[in-house]
Amino acid sequence: MADRVAVVTGASSGIGEATARALAREGFSVALAARREDRIKELAEEISSAGGSALAVPTDVSDPDSARSLIETAKSELGSVDVLLNNAGVMLLGPMLGADLEHWQRMVNVNLLGLMYCTHAVLPVMQEQGGGHIVNVSSVAGRVARMGSGAYNATKWGVGAFSESLRQEALNYNVRVTIIEPGYVETELQAHNEHPLVVETMEKNKEEIGKVLEADDIARAIVYAVTQPEHVSINEVLVRPTKQRG
Repeated sequence: MADRVAVVTGASSGIGEATARALAREGFSVALAARREDRIKELAEEISSAGGSALAVPTDVSDPDSARSLIETAKSELGSVDVLLNNAGVMLLGPMLGADLEHWQRMVNVNLLGLMYCTHAVLPVMQEQGGGHIVNVSSVAGRVARMGSGAYNATKWGVGAFSESLRQEALNYNVRVTIIEPGYVETELQAHNEHPLVVETMEKNKEEIGKVLEADDIARAIVYAVTQPEHVSINEVLVRPTKQRG
Protein backbone atom coordinates (compact mmCIF):
# COMPACT_ATOMS: atom_id res chain seq x y z
CA MET A 1 0.00 0.00 0.00
CA ALA A 2 3.04 2.28 -0.14
CA ASP A 3 2.49 5.53 -2.05
CA ARG A 4 -1.28 5.25 -1.69
CA VAL A 5 -3.17 8.15 -0.12
CA ALA A 6 -6.26 7.98 2.07
CA VAL A 7 -8.43 10.91 3.12
CA VAL A 8 -10.20 10.29 6.43
CA THR A 9 -13.01 12.56 7.62
CA GLY A 10 -13.99 12.63 11.26
CA ALA A 11 -10.37 11.77 12.07
CA SER A 12 -10.23 13.56 15.42
CA SER A 13 -11.71 10.64 17.39
CA GLY A 14 -13.37 7.24 17.29
CA ILE A 15 -13.52 5.22 14.09
CA GLY A 16 -11.82 7.91 12.01
CA GLU A 17 -8.86 8.22 14.35
CA ALA A 18 -8.46 4.46 14.69
CA THR A 19 -8.70 3.91 10.93
CA ALA A 20 -6.18 6.64 10.17
CA ARG A 21 -3.67 4.90 12.44
CA ALA A 22 -4.46 1.51 10.89
CA LEU A 23 -4.08 2.80 7.33
CA ALA A 24 -0.80 4.50 8.21
CA ARG A 25 0.50 1.20 9.56
CA GLU A 26 -0.39 -0.35 6.19
CA GLY A 27 1.77 2.23 4.44
CA PHE A 28 -0.88 4.74 3.37
CA SER A 29 -0.22 8.45 3.56
CA VAL A 30 -3.24 9.88 5.37
CA ALA A 31 -4.96 13.25 5.16
CA LEU A 32 -6.73 13.81 8.46
CA ALA A 33 -9.90 15.90 8.27
CA ALA A 34 -11.96 17.25 11.17
CA ARG A 35 -13.05 20.53 12.68
CA ARG A 36 -10.91 20.05 15.80
CA GLU A 37 -7.57 21.19 14.43
CA ASP A 38 -5.63 20.50 17.62
CA ARG A 39 -6.71 16.84 17.67
CA ILE A 40 -5.81 16.08 14.06
CA LYS A 41 -2.48 17.92 14.33
CA GLU A 42 -1.62 15.80 17.36
CA LEU A 43 -2.58 12.62 15.49
CA ALA A 44 -0.56 13.67 12.43
CA GLU A 45 2.50 14.20 14.63
CA GLU A 46 1.99 10.80 16.25
CA ILE A 47 1.78 9.05 12.89
CA SER A 48 4.79 10.92 11.52
CA SER A 49 6.84 10.15 14.64
CA ALA A 50 6.11 6.44 14.07
CA GLY A 51 7.52 6.66 10.55
CA GLY A 52 4.29 7.29 8.68
CA SER A 53 3.06 10.16 6.55
CA ALA A 54 0.15 12.30 7.72
CA LEU A 55 -1.31 15.70 6.92
CA ALA A 56 -3.81 17.55 9.13
CA VAL A 57 -6.45 19.43 7.13
CA PRO A 58 -9.01 21.33 9.26
CA THR A 59 -12.33 20.69 7.54
CA ASP A 60 -16.05 21.22 7.97
CA VAL A 61 -17.56 18.61 5.65
CA SER A 62 -20.97 20.30 5.84
CA ASP A 63 -19.48 23.21 3.88
CA PRO A 64 -19.04 22.22 0.21
CA ASP A 65 -16.14 24.65 -0.24
CA SER A 66 -14.35 23.15 2.76
CA ALA A 67 -14.97 19.62 1.47
CA ARG A 68 -13.58 20.54 -1.94
CA SER A 69 -10.54 22.23 -0.37
CA LEU A 70 -9.84 19.04 1.61
CA ILE A 71 -9.63 16.92 -1.52
CA GLU A 72 -7.60 19.54 -3.40
CA THR A 73 -5.15 19.86 -0.50
CA ALA A 74 -4.70 16.10 -0.15
CA LYS A 75 -4.04 15.70 -3.86
CA SER A 76 -1.68 18.68 -3.99
CA GLU A 77 0.31 17.81 -0.86
CA LEU A 78 0.27 13.99 -1.00
CA GLY A 79 0.02 13.36 -4.74
CA SER A 80 -3.31 11.56 -5.15
CA VAL A 81 -6.48 10.46 -3.39
CA ASP A 82 -6.76 6.68 -3.62
CA VAL A 83 -9.19 6.15 -0.72
CA LEU A 84 -11.83 8.47 0.70
CA LEU A 85 -13.26 7.41 4.05
CA ASN A 86 -16.47 9.36 4.67
CA ASN A 87 -16.68 8.85 8.40
CA ALA A 88 -17.64 12.23 9.90
CA GLY A 89 -20.96 12.00 11.70
CA VAL A 90 -23.15 13.06 14.58
CA MET A 91 -25.87 11.10 16.38
CA LEU A 92 -28.52 13.18 18.15
CA LEU A 93 -31.37 10.92 19.19
CA GLY A 94 -34.74 11.61 20.77
CA PRO A 95 -38.50 11.78 20.16
CA MET A 96 -39.75 13.56 17.05
CA LEU A 97 -42.37 15.39 19.12
CA GLY A 98 -40.71 18.57 20.33
CA ALA A 99 -37.39 17.72 18.68
CA ASP A 100 -34.75 20.42 18.31
CA LEU A 101 -34.75 21.07 14.56
CA GLU A 102 -31.14 22.24 14.73
CA HIS A 103 -30.24 18.66 15.71
CA TRP A 104 -31.98 17.34 12.60
CA GLN A 105 -30.23 19.90 10.43
CA ARG A 106 -26.82 19.04 11.87
CA MET A 107 -27.29 15.34 11.21
CA VAL A 108 -28.44 15.88 7.63
CA ASN A 109 -25.65 18.40 6.99
CA VAL A 110 -22.86 16.21 8.37
CA ASN A 111 -24.00 12.60 8.03
CA LEU A 112 -25.50 12.88 4.56
CA LEU A 113 -24.66 16.13 2.78
CA GLY A 114 -21.10 16.17 4.12
CA LEU A 115 -20.53 12.68 2.75
CA MET A 116 -22.04 13.72 -0.57
CA TYR A 117 -19.95 16.90 -0.80
CA CYS A 118 -16.69 15.02 -0.21
CA THR A 119 -17.72 12.38 -2.73
CA HIS A 120 -18.61 15.03 -5.30
CA ALA A 121 -15.19 16.62 -4.84
CA VAL A 122 -13.20 13.38 -5.10
CA LEU A 123 -14.90 11.71 -8.05
CA PRO A 124 -13.20 13.81 -10.78
CA VAL A 125 -9.83 13.18 -9.12
CA MET A 126 -10.38 9.42 -9.04
CA GLN A 127 -11.70 9.37 -12.59
CA GLU A 128 -8.65 11.27 -13.83
CA GLN A 129 -6.20 8.97 -12.04
CA GLY A 130 -7.96 5.83 -13.26
CA GLY A 131 -9.58 4.54 -10.09
CA GLY A 132 -10.03 4.75 -6.35
CA HIS A 133 -12.10 3.57 -3.42
CA ILE A 134 -14.83 5.39 -1.48
CA VAL A 135 -15.82 4.01 1.91
CA ASN A 136 -18.99 5.38 3.50
CA VAL A 137 -19.62 4.78 7.20
CA SER A 138 -23.30 4.17 7.87
CA SER A 139 -24.74 2.20 10.80
CA VAL A 140 -27.05 -0.61 11.77
CA ALA A 141 -29.42 2.37 12.02
CA GLY A 142 -29.22 2.51 8.23
CA ARG A 143 -30.96 -0.87 8.09
CA VAL A 144 -33.28 -0.91 11.13
CA ALA A 145 -35.42 2.07 12.17
CA ARG A 146 -36.43 2.44 15.80
CA MET A 147 -38.48 4.81 17.89
CA GLY A 148 -36.37 7.72 19.05
CA SER A 149 -33.86 7.63 16.19
CA GLY A 150 -35.99 8.59 13.18
CA ALA A 151 -33.93 11.55 11.97
CA TYR A 152 -30.66 9.68 12.48
CA ASN A 153 -32.17 6.66 10.68
CA ALA A 154 -33.14 8.92 7.78
CA THR A 155 -29.57 10.13 7.32
CA LYS A 156 -28.08 6.65 7.48
CA TRP A 157 -30.67 5.12 5.16
CA GLY A 158 -29.79 7.96 2.83
CA VAL A 159 -26.14 6.97 3.00
CA GLY A 160 -27.10 3.45 1.95
CA ALA A 161 -29.14 4.60 -1.03
CA PHE A 162 -26.49 7.08 -2.15
CA SER A 163 -23.76 4.46 -1.81
CA GLU A 164 -25.54 1.89 -3.99
CA SER A 165 -26.30 4.42 -6.72
CA LEU A 166 -22.70 5.62 -6.52
CA ARG A 167 -21.40 2.05 -6.81
CA GLN A 168 -23.32 1.47 -10.03
CA GLU A 169 -22.06 4.70 -11.56
CA ALA A 170 -18.48 4.73 -10.29
CA LEU A 171 -17.60 1.21 -11.45
CA ASN A 172 -17.52 2.71 -14.95
CA TYR A 173 -14.32 4.53 -14.03
CA ASN A 174 -12.84 1.86 -11.78
CA VAL A 175 -13.91 3.35 -8.45
CA ARG A 176 -15.00 0.86 -5.80
CA VAL A 177 -17.59 1.72 -3.16
CA THR A 178 -17.95 0.14 0.27
CA ILE A 179 -20.54 0.86 2.94
CA ILE A 180 -19.60 0.04 6.54
CA GLU A 181 -22.45 -0.50 9.02
CA PRO A 182 -21.28 -0.69 12.63
CA GLY A 183 -23.45 -1.78 15.51
CA TYR A 184 -22.83 -0.45 19.01
CA VAL A 185 -19.32 1.05 19.03
CA GLU A 186 -17.86 2.82 22.06
CA THR A 187 -17.10 6.30 20.66
CA GLU A 188 -17.89 9.94 21.37
CA LEU A 189 -21.19 9.65 19.48
CA GLN A 190 -23.04 8.45 22.56
CA ALA A 191 -21.87 11.49 24.53
CA HIS A 192 -23.59 13.81 22.04
CA ASN A 193 -26.93 12.82 23.59
CA GLU A 194 -28.41 14.44 26.67
CA HIS A 195 -32.07 13.41 26.51
CA PRO A 196 -32.67 11.34 29.68
CA LEU A 197 -34.63 8.59 27.92
CA VAL A 198 -31.98 8.27 25.21
CA VAL A 199 -29.16 8.08 27.74
CA GLU A 200 -31.06 5.48 29.76
CA THR A 201 -31.77 3.38 26.67
CA MET A 202 -28.16 3.47 25.50
CA GLU A 203 -26.90 2.45 28.93
CA LYS A 204 -29.41 -0.42 29.05
CA ASN A 205 -28.41 -1.59 25.56
CA LYS A 206 -24.75 -1.54 26.47
CA GLU A 207 -25.41 -3.51 29.63
CA GLU A 208 -27.40 -6.15 27.69
CA ILE A 209 -24.70 -6.51 25.04
CA GLY A 210 -21.83 -6.75 27.48
CA LYS A 211 -18.73 -6.36 25.31
CA VAL A 212 -19.47 -3.69 22.70
CA LEU A 213 -17.33 -2.90 19.69
CA GLU A 214 -14.27 -0.68 19.80
CA ALA A 215 -13.17 1.72 17.08
CA ASP A 216 -10.27 -0.58 16.21
CA ASP A 217 -12.74 -3.36 15.35
CA ILE A 218 -14.26 -1.20 12.63
CA ALA A 219 -10.86 0.05 11.50
CA ARG A 220 -9.82 -3.55 10.77
CA ALA A 221 -12.93 -4.05 8.64
CA ILE A 222 -12.19 -0.90 6.65
CA VAL A 223 -8.56 -1.86 6.10
CA TYR A 224 -9.69 -5.29 4.90
CA ALA A 225 -12.04 -3.73 2.35
CA VAL A 226 -9.55 -1.24 0.91
CA THR A 227 -6.65 -3.70 0.65
CA GLN A 228 -8.38 -6.23 -1.58
CA PRO A 229 -7.11 -6.85 -5.14
CA GLU A 230 -8.40 -4.34 -7.67
CA HIS A 231 -10.94 -6.76 -9.15
CA VAL A 232 -12.50 -7.44 -5.72
CA SER A 233 -15.08 -4.98 -4.40
CA ILE A 234 -16.36 -5.43 -0.85
CA ASN A 235 -19.63 -3.55 -1.19
CA GLU A 236 -21.14 -3.89 2.28
CA VAL A 237 -19.81 -4.78 5.72
CA LEU A 238 -22.20 -5.10 8.69
CA VAL A 239 -20.42 -5.47 12.03
CA ARG A 240 -22.29 -5.97 15.30
CA PRO A 241 -21.10 -6.94 18.76
CA THR A 242 -21.70 -10.67 19.13
CA LYS A 243 -24.53 -10.20 21.62
CA GLN A 244 -26.29 -7.24 20.00
CA ARG A 245 -29.76 -8.40 18.94
CA GLY A 246 -30.98 -5.52 16.79
